[in-house]
Amino acid sequence: MNNYVATFEKKTYVFKQPSGTSRGVLTEKHAWFIYLSSGSLKDKIGIGECSIIPGLSPDFVDFEQYEDKIQKVCSNINFYIENQTELQYFPSILFGLETALLDLNSKNGVFFDTYFTRREKGIPINGLIWMGTPEFMLQQMEDKLKEGFTCLKMKVGAIDFEQELTILKGIRKRFSSSEIELRVDANGAFNYNDALLKLDKLAKFDLHSIEQPIKQGQIIQMAELCKNTPLPIALDEELIGVYGCENKNSLLSQIMPQFIILKPSLHGGISGSKEWIEIAEKKSIPWWMTSALESNVGLNAIAQFTSTYQNLPPQGLGTGALYVENEETLMQVKAGKLYF
Repeated sequence: MNNYVATFEKKTYVFKQPSGTSRGVLTEKHAWFIYLSSGSLKDKIGIGECSIIPGLSPDFVDFEQYEDKIQKVCSNINFYIENQTELQYFPSILFGLETALLDLNSKNGVFFDTYFTRREKGIPINGLIWMGTPEFMLQQMEDKLKEGFTCLKMKVGAIDFEQELTILKGIRKRFSSSEIELRVDANGAFNYNDALLKLDKLAKFDLHSIEQPIKQGQIIQMAELCKNTPLPIALDEELIGVYGCENKNSLLSQIMPQFIILKPSLHGGISGSKEWIEIAEKKSIPWWMTSALESNVGLNAIAQFTSTYQNLPPQGLGTGALYVENEETLMQVKAGKLYF
């Protein structure tokens, strides 16, 4: 049996420009890196990223609590490697441990042997449009289209709703749904009482889907919306804090969304995400993967894991250029696809 040793380090990444969501404006991102070594693999170190979003990550209360947990995991690393289910309530730390192990045991940085890591083809991704003034949002779209993206994801719910409709109207005047696939993400910003009315207005612009129109935890209301919506609904935040196959199966059975969206750092690590996918596919619910704004270390692990699945729709993995400084990467984005 290997005798593992682990240490950790905290890093803070600064956004190139403040990034607006309905939960507020992000200016920096915190991550902790687990460095894993083993007596049987001399001089080799595996790196895994534990990445959090305050107010969203279910395992983050404050910096002291979170760092104490990572310290405990690193101090008892052999126990946690043997008993990874002990970390099911700490999905971002579980993801960091899972990927540190994958990295430690990889050859040339390849965690999974797939079309992506064999460099046969790229993973289609969406271009992310951050909230801001109409002029700023339209400028981002122009830039993404010049870069070759055919699927764009726009945040809604933070600025005036009528303004957001005006922006969408302007986009659709220039680009049809056959030219540009448009996804919107409300991050739970709508009130249930007028959500259906807003979905009706949004549906006029031939959108692909809307993520999390109302706040998570309103299961009956979300089920009603998914049943009656004119616009396909994708669950995201709704899946956070749901543990175990039985509870995951129950949630999807009750709500029956049109799509689900998975972020390993929020939804149970790689193992938990696999569970969600298996349950969703049995119910014929399509899914896609997105990053939780990880650095290139976490993004690389998510992309490689994602590529173990075939025939993917555009994924939310185009976040590698968000920060002033980032980790080195083997990945690059070309013409709306992520390549290894």
